[in-house]
Amino acid sequence: MAQKVVTICTDDLTGEESSEATTHTFSLDGVQYEIDLAPDSYDQLLEAMAPFTKAGRKTGRARKSHKATAVSRDDSAAIRAWAKEAGFEVSNRGRVPAAVREAYAKAH
Repeated sequence: MAQKVVTICTDDLTGEESSEATTHTFSLDGVQYEIDLAPDSYDQLLEAMAPFTKAGRKTGRARKSHKATAVSRDDSAAIRAWAKEAGFEVSNRGRVPAAVREAYAKAH
């Protein structure tokens, strides 16, 4: 029998868990940012940036500069649970440190 897997992520703005949160990237003054947001928080981001994106000029799409990891970002909740059981200190929200992701990948 097939099982449906629901991934729960933490909204970086509100700290609330959501099965609909997705990772978004943006750049400002040459610095690239990544944030996990539920749909309501993403709408707030778009609304806040709307006057600036309307007045600004598009320069093309940014290229992804980071390497893909063997572990999907959607697995953050599972990685956090494993890390806590394995003795790692991880926060309940935000990005999971690369060292923890790598340890998780090696253990699985």
